[in-house]
Amino acid sequence: MRLHPFFHPLLRAFAVSFLLAPVISSASLAHQAPQKPSEKPSVKPPAPREKSDNPAQIELLETRYRFEANGDSRKEVHTRVHINNELGVRQFARINFDYNRSFQSIEIPLVHITHPSGGTADILPSAITDSPNPAVVNAPAYQDVRVKSVRILGLAPGDTLEYRIITTTTHHPLAPDFWLDYSFDRSGIVSQEIFDLDLPALPQLQIRINPSAPAHSQEKPSDGNSARSIYRWERATANTTEELAAPAKESGETAPDIALSTAAWETLSVRLDEALLPGAKPLENIRTYEESVEELSRKRAVTPEIASKAFELTKAAATSRGRLEAIYDFVSQKIRTIDLPLGATGFKARPASEVLATGYATQEDKFVLFAALATAVKLSAGAALTGYCDARGVPRSTVFKHLLISVRDNDTSFWLDPSLEVAPFGMISSLPQKCIFVLNRKFFAMNSTGHEWQPFDRKLPFAAHQKVQVDAALANDGKLTAKVHYSLRGDNELLLRLAFHQSAREKWKDLAQLLALSDGFRGKISNATASDPYATKEPFTVEYEISQPKFVDWSKKPVHIPALLPQLGLPDLPAKAAPGAASLIELGTPLEVDTQMTLHLPPGTTIAPPTGTSVQRDYATTLSSTRSKTTKLRHSPSTPHHRPPPSPPPQPTLPRQPPSPNRAARSYSTPPIASLLIAIPYEKFLPTSFCI
Repeated sequence: MRLHPFFHPLLRAFAVSFLLAPVISSASLAHQAPQKPSEKPSVKPPAPREKSDNPAQIELLETRYRFEANGDSRKEVHTRVHINNELGVRQFARINFDYNRSFQSIEIPLVHITHPSGGTADILPSAITDSPNPAVVNAPAYQDVRVKSVRILGLAPGDTLEYRIITTTTHHPLAPDFWLDYSFDRSGIVSQEIFDLDLPALPQLQIRINPSAPAHSQEKPSDGNSARSIYRWERATANTTEELAAPAKESGETAPDIALSTAAWETLSVRLDEALLPGAKPLENIRTYEESVEELSRKRAVTPEIASKAFELTKAAATSRGRLEAIYDFVSQKIRTIDLPLGATGFKARPASEVLATGYATQEDKFVLFAALATAVKLSAGAALTGYCDARGVPRSTVFKHLLISVRDNDTSFWLDPSLEVAPFGMISSLPQKCIFVLNRKFFAMNSTGHEWQPFDRKLPFAAHQKVQVDAALANDGKLTAKVHYSLRGDNELLLRLAFHQSAREKWKDLAQLLALSDGFRGKISNATASDPYATKEPFTVEYEISQPKFVDWSKKPVHIPALLPQLGLPDLPAKAAPGAASLIELGTPLEVDTQMTLHLPPGTTIAPPTGTSVQRDYATTLSSTRSKTTKLRHSPSTPHHRPPPSPPPQPTLPRQPPSPNRAARSYSTPPIASLLIAIPYEKFLPTSFCI
């Protein structure tokens, strides 16, 4: 687990929830019940004890897949849903199906409602709409990414909704390879689930089935001149502990119940790299050595428009690093990101000149433009995928979630993510995984295999630090007013940059309110400002003003005032290790934290400040100091800093029963993170309250 020593753990939840809010809001306005391409309705209430507890119960979910040797496929889904209450009515008021018009088509031959009285109603074709995905409404180049929706009118509690959806895929950009993964419902929402899989008998086909979900039957009929394999699963509502358990795991990665593929990881790396090189010829179709050498030597096309823009961006840069930064800033900030899932276009890339002309791109096309601009100034760039790290898993592109760009300046390499728009050069989102999947068509000519999986070591391009300054004042009536200023570099900087970048300026007060709550500050925000999220060469700053009436009761003597400083987040304690084994705590990115508070008190107030402390270890340093002058108190409780531990790393000794974070924060002047991670005896710490 990553350590974020200055922000409370709620900050991450706050940032994620706020970042998701615009997406959820826009999708719900457009569709009311957004749905994943799996074509399962987005009904995800908590696992119930009784079926009647669900807003809607899926009585039957029947899915049939048929794949052909050329990569074409047909998927048919038959669903019967019983609506239990008004919430179920709202959830199924509109059902949505994502698809890509360039290689897929969707038919909806049946949408039928049966009322409790026995009456029936069929949904008219006019209730079916086909529109661009909300993310591409203002991006004409991606209008093939669409949503077919069915508006269900007249639905009421007690009704049964039945529908059938047929999705046909032909000439997929990555054909003839195909892959699929599928997991059965274990929440109890689906009463009966049937899954049929009709596959061609291909020698390269891999299929892996969860041992806890074996096929009900398997047949191998002959279909003309080709043999086939047909699998069938029939499952009822899970009632046992084993059925409710999580699916099997592939070497630490949560695995689906069924996974199949005709590709190898190396082949997938080569083909995806080819897809992101417009104009490339598939190496597997080349028959002569000379053609293969020529194709492997292919450079990215540099049109006059690309060359001109590259020169314009880099003419003031004197170094390779400077040229890379100039290109990155342009692609990141001036090319609008179209927020589609990785692979939504089938990895079909647009030419770099077209991306430049339109001014918008998916994460894949941002790489295409970046690589072309870099090529124009004799630099290079590569691509890698993240979100999955299991070389022994079944190869499929759908397991990856994001694309990163790899660049090198002499002996220093950087990972870039221009799709975030406001990430500083060389900074990417925190990733828990230890490896990445490299895309490189030159693997095709190598005798050895396994090069596509590379270890991943995420490093920041600058030293991470977080500074908080609180300037507070207490009035005679006990009211507290404070101005809180943050200056950040590092992981939390990126979280806040994204949050403020993706919210309207009039919503910044709401963001500041959530930030204050996550740091333990209570009160009303009266003003909030932030630096420009695009100003990535400088630390990101946030400042807000907060007030809280009746913060203290002066009638009680003496008055104890808690230190008005942010709460420090705690990493999870390591899982219980085997007897004799050491339990390591992941400290995360090296980080310096500096928090300062200045408190102005009413005239005539007597102050009894705490004594400062200083504790040093090879992996962390904690300092605190307090100064008072008449009725002004300045408190700097801690400046922790941890470095990568020497080899072998020291093993912190954790207390057997560490106090809760809240109790520790009230009782000790050094933040609780130090007492747990640095393992300094608690008696060395002083109270964090001030006696007045």
